[in-house]
Amino acid sequence: MRWDNLRLATPGQDDPAVPLFARGAVTRTFDTPEFKGMTFYEIRARSIINKVPGASRVPFEYTINPYRGCSHRCVYCFARKTHEYLDMDAGADFDSKIVVKVNAAELARKELAAPRWGAHHIAMGTNVDCYQRAEGRYRLMRGILAALRDAANPFSVLTKGTLILRDLDLLTEAAEVTDVSTAISAGFVDTAMWRAVEAGTPHPRRRLETCATLNDNGIACGVLMAPILPYLTDSPAQLESTVKEIAASGATHISPIVLHLRPGAREWWMEWLSREHPRLVPRYRELYGRGSYAPKAYQTRVNGLVKELAERHGVGRATPAAARRVPPRRPPAPAGPEQLRLL
Repeated sequence: MRWDNLRLATPGQDDPAVPLFARGAVTRTFDTPEFKGMTFYEIRARSIINKVPGASRVPFEYTINPYRGCSHRCVYCFARKTHEYLDMDAGADFDSKIVVKVNAAELARKELAAPRWGAHHIAMGTNVDCYQRAEGRYRLMRGILAALRDAANPFSVLTKGTLILRDLDLLTEAAEVTDVSTAISAGFVDTAMWRAVEAGTPHPRRRLETCATLNDNGIACGVLMAPILPYLTDSPAQLESTVKEIAASGATHISPIVLHLRPGAREWWMEWLSREHPRLVPRYRELYGRGSYAPKAYQTRVNGLVKELAERHGVGRATPAAARRVPPRRPPAPAGPEQLRLL
């Protein structure tokens, strides 16, 4: 990929088109097809290790997020609301206006070395994807991983991207001195649904191939089977198809999660649903009501079925490397935003 057609603009302090947080930041656009219509705001963050609020429903306390906004363009993304805190909208702005914390690696090394830091586990990719396409240009994760390796600090990475394989050397080196785990997010393998709701990501099968490669190289990798979309990807046949391919990837485990619709994501998702599947709008309103989560009974049923399927297809069992590969008789994954070409 060529980055020589670069336009650099530093907007004036009074430019009304620029969000308040970005006044004085470097604003870049790139004349390449993959980044058409996108804007990158390069900022110098004050800190990079974030403590997760105690009320959050997550199994970790600290995160690192080198980017805000995400080019994956997942219609359902729960992180969309965070863009509103930056005076941008949770819809198109979230997909196309990306904040880049250019000093992320420098801050990570500094904060990991601070006497008060307790070598806590750090989760990455839990808000927006740290291996979205912009990472091929900015390469922030290499510096962050090197800092974590040098500090022997435990960490995990969740991604929909294939670009994580670029950093296999650093992941391997870190795994020699601390606890390292990874997970691939793939809620379904249906090509039509992928194109409809995850337009900026690599095909799910390419993600599962990435999972296999990580495991083959000694980096434990499971699959976050998320989101499972009610009435769209939750039939027994669809769930089995997905679990079967996850098992073939050699995933260490499956963690199923039913779609949740927090404010920001909910509006964007329902707008898409009313346009593409209007007959499902009443069913979604009935299922979710005014809340963000599907009823417990629904979640329990779906999660139970996924667990049964995982056991049936041997997810987590030790198998020869060749047996963990995607069956060759399956058609190749359609071309998608293959992130590794950004190197």
